[in-house]
Amino acid sequence: MLTSLIRTVILLFVIIFTIRLMGKRQIGELQPGELVVTILLSQIAATPMQDVEIPLLHSLVSIFTLTGIEILLSGISMKSVKLRELIDGRNVAVVKDGVIDQKKLKSLRFTVDDLLEGLRAKDVFDVSLVESAVVETNGSLSVLLKASELPFNNSSAGINVPETGIPQVLISDGRICSENLKNAGVNKKQLTEMLKKENASVEDVFLFTVDKTGKTFLVKKEK
Repeated sequence: MLTSLIRTVILLFVIIFTIRLMGKRQIGELQPGELVVTILLSQIAATPMQDVEIPLLHSLVSIFTLTGIEILLSGISMKSVKLRELIDGRNVAVVKDGVIDQKKLKSLRFTVDDLLEGLRAKDVFDVSLVESAVVETNGSLSVLLKASELPFNNSSAGINVPETGIPQVLISDGRICSENLKNAGVNKKQLTEMLKKENASVEDVFLFTVDKTGKTFLVKKEK
């Protein structure tokens, strides 16, 4: 029992030390290569904790070897763009010039909900206000609003802007969101009329939203 406790304490401090060697980042900020190494380190450390018959030295050698490789690759990646892209990938623009790039979303396996959730995390509740949005290599979303929507163009200029509320997604990838129709106070007949004005059918729509003021935003599916 005492031996197991000592091994656990040693491995705990070793893992803390090696994680600090790799740099101070939160889990959500880890690049793919760093995340893989972190998972492997936790697995290597857990094995001798569960089985006292496994020599502790073997685990320590594996931990420090893996950490050394990660540090070495990180150092080379700082000077080599190709290696950095090979290990961590590239950032991808999923919204450019105010237009959603549906092909890029599909290549990233991003759904409409994933995109909207990422925007809400940036306090952006209306996709029509976005000029550019980039999915970074660590999976986070960077957002640039349209120039006309920047704060100083509204309240700072003394312009009264009506509250729009959170735009409701009425159609997502060709499917009607019934619950959101109720929240927006829109029935299917009204939805059909809205789509007629846009010269579109439900099946043709990738994303369709409406806010409190009645402002709509529609993106058709790419063919």
